[in-house]
Order: sequence, then structure tokens, then C-alpha cells
Amino acid sequence: MASSTLSLIYSNQPQRLTQVVATMIVALGPLATGLGKGYSSPALASMQIPPPINSSHSHHFNITPEQGSWIASLSLLGAFFGGIPGGLAMRLGRKSVLAVVSLPFALSWLLTVFASSVYMVYASSFLCGVWSAVVSLVTPVYISEIAHPEIRGCLCSVAKLTANIGMLLSFVLGVYLEWRQLALVASIAPALLFLALMLIPETPSYLLYRGREDDAATSLSWLRGGLDITQELDTMRANIDAMRETTEVTCYREWRRDLIKPVLITCGLMVFQKFSGANAFNFYAVPILTEAFAGINPYSAAVVVGLLQILAGMVSSVLIDTVGRLPLLIVSNLLMSTALAGFGTFLYVTGSIGGGAGPGLDWIPLTCALIFQVAFALGISPIAWIYIGELFPLKHRGLGAIANSVSYACSFASVKTFVDFQLLLGLYGAFWLYAGISLIGLVFTVALVPETKGRGLQEMQEICAPREYTPMYNEQGTQNKLI
Repeated sequence: MASSTLSLIYSNQPQRLTQVVATMIVALGPLATGLGKGYSSPALASMQIPPPINSSHSHHFNITPEQGSWIASLSLLGAFFGGIPGGLAMRLGRKSVLAVVSLPFALSWLLTVFASSVYMVYASSFLCGVWSAVVSLVTPVYISEIAHPEIRGCLCSVAKLTANIGMLLSFVLGVYLEWRQLALVASIAPALLFLALMLIPETPSYLLYRGREDDAATSLSWLRGGLDITQELDTMRANIDAMRETTEVTCYREWRRDLIKPVLITCGLMVFQKFSGANAFNFYAVPILTEAFAGINPYSAAVVVGLLQILAGMVSSVLIDTVGRLPLLIVSNLLMSTALAGFGTFLYVTGSIGGGAGPGLDWIPLTCALIFQVAFALGISPIAWIYIGELFPLKHRGLGAIANSVSYACSFASVKTFVDFQLLLGLYGAFWLYAGISLIGLVFTVALVPETKGRGLQEMQEICAPREYTPMYNEQGTQNKLI
């Protein structure tokens, strides 16, 4: 992916360079969300370290495991509440919304930097979650609307890549920085986003939809490097006019039988994705690895895990369109359940031994953790989101917001309940539970999830509709008109 992006940057076609520049600027948003996602793992460990005796910091406080679970999970609860307002706010403009939320995003981190109590950290975590949800929703829309079709897929993948890089940066910096310093670093990305957005235009399709034709022409001309945009602008205008003339019952007033299966499949995949243990592991990586390892530095191991997630995600972007979605999902669930069971068994066996395992056995839990994270990044992590765009009929794709809301709700529940599972079942029992959930996810995948590789929108609608049901409209040849 990195080489593909560099080839676009150094391309001798100027219309691509400006699109890459705009994409890199808005990708500061996903970078900020990734920094937040990876923050809690090293930060929680840092918060539990007593201050030096000669420390002059007057606002130091320690946290309990229960308080730590709230710090980790409140960002996800905030994301749940931020998703719907973020979708409504896009009516104000893609760039405008990013600019409006980026500054309070940066300021919210300062609540943690200057926190005098754990409640200020709670507020910071919740607010950062709200802004992260808005950024995650708006960024891919902006990129899709400014990118030429030939490079749209590559540019859209940059957002996911930068989010993973942000999480890795938190793991790396957490080795050297304590939690206040790490929060200060996390505030830099949204602040840079706020400043850099001044250099790029609003999307031309949005401007055209709002009747600002001169601004739309100026925006598109900048994005295409000054080339002739007459034909593309005319096509965009015709598409928008056609959408305005179309009268239809909206998807929120009509519940059709061919929507039930897409909702069931996408929501089910989100439940199994979030309760597979991956979220809990990412948010509590350092504490988990500290208990599992006898000799390996848990901070360094967390960095290795984060790096492998990025590499596996890059490989997955290639395999999804060659191997297919369904085989990757099956292999992903199978490997995850095996690795999780192995990790839990190791903890159980070593916990039964009086002195625990020696450093010579650290390779066992490390291998299980790496297999689990690679399998997650190769399969269910990206594919669950891809199905949202593929299974729903084109005119009703907004219902994918249901799966999005389920995802945030399950993320909050899975991270918040990890400490409870650990106290109730032991750390080994928690991982056995996640292994069992992944096995159920495997059965769900085999029984209900269709293969969508190489299939058109009309074919997918026929698969999801009941046999006796005739779709209300034919999507064959319909283009996805972004506004």
C-alpha cells in the first residue's frame, strides 16, 4: 500500500498529485483516531505506577482496575453517540464538518493532560470518542468524492492504514512517555488537521449539490490539476439533477423483506468482530502481556503486535479481491478461536504452577497473540465493514448505519466487560470465552454469510431477497452517485 501511494505521489500526472495531497491531509483525522485507540493500553499501565518520591506533580493520582475499564471504554460509548450526529452534520459539508470537530478534538485531549481527577480523564475519553466517530464517518466520504475512479480504491485505503499507524504510534511512544505526555502528543494530530484543512477545497459534488457551481468548478479544477473538467462537471451535474428528480419512499419509511438479511448478516458480523477479544486486547495489551510474559518486555511486544496488524491489513487488501471474502472469514475465525484457546490454556497451566512459567516459554503466548491479531486483521476486521457496502441495495445503503451503531455499542460493551470477565473467570477464562465466541462466529459465517467477490449489485440483491420476493427496482447499470 505504501509503495502504491508513493507511486501516485511521484506520478507525472498532476491531477493525481493534488488528490493525494488532499487525501493525506484528511487522513490526519484517522491518524488521530488511531492514536486514541492505542492510547489506553500504555496509558493505563502508566497510571498505575506510583509517582517518584521527589515528584513535584501536584495532580498525580492512581486508578483502580474498574476505573481503568471506564477510561478505556468511554471513548467507544462516545463514538456510539457521535455517529448519528456526524451523519446529519455532513449536510453542512465534508470539509466543514472535519474543520468544526478537529479543534475540539484536540482540546478534549488537554482535559487528560491537565487532569486533576479521574473524572476529567473520563470526560476526555468520552469526548474524544464523539469526535473520532464523526471523523471516521466523514473522512472516507470526502476521499471518495474527490478521488478519480482509477485511484479511488487506493486512496480510500489510506484512511484505514493511517488509523493503524496511529495505534502503532501510541504503542511505541507509550514505551517512553507517561500518560499525560502521551495525551499531549495525541492532541497534535487533530490540531494539524484543523490547520491543514485550510489548504484543500470542499468536495465538488457537495458544492454542486448545494447550487454553488462556480465553487464546484474551482474545486474540481484544483483536484484535477488544471485539466479540462467540463465533461466530468457536466456528468456530475446530470447525476445530481437525476437524483433530485427521483421520487421514492425513503428507506426509513419502508421496511422491505430484502433488507432483513443484510441487516442480520452485517450486525452479526459486527457482534462477533467486537466480542472476539480483539478490542479488549488492543485496549489492554500491555496489562495482558505483562501477566502472560516472564521475560519479554510487554511494551515492546505490543509494538510488534501493532506492526503486524498493519502488515496483515495490507496483505488483506490484496487477498480480499483474489481469494474472496468468505474463505478469509472462515480461516480468520478458525485461527482466532485456536489462538485464543491456546493463549488461555497457557495462562491456566502456568497459573497452576507455583512459580509460573519461565522466560523460556514466553514464545508460546507471543505466538498465540500474533496469530490471533494477524488472523483478525486478515479477515473479520476489514471484511465486516466491506459487507455493509455490498449487501445493502444501493438506494438503501444508509441502513448500514444500523450495523455501524451496533459496532460501537459492542465495542463499548466488550472493552468495559473485559475486566469483569477477568475478575469472574480469570484471565485464562476470559480468553476461553472469546475463543468460544469466535467458534460461534465461524458457524454463523458458514451458515449465513454469502460470497460477494465478483458479484454485481443486482445479483447481491437477489441473493439477499426471499425466493418469492421480487425486488422493487433493478439496480443493474445504476451508478453510485456520491453527493
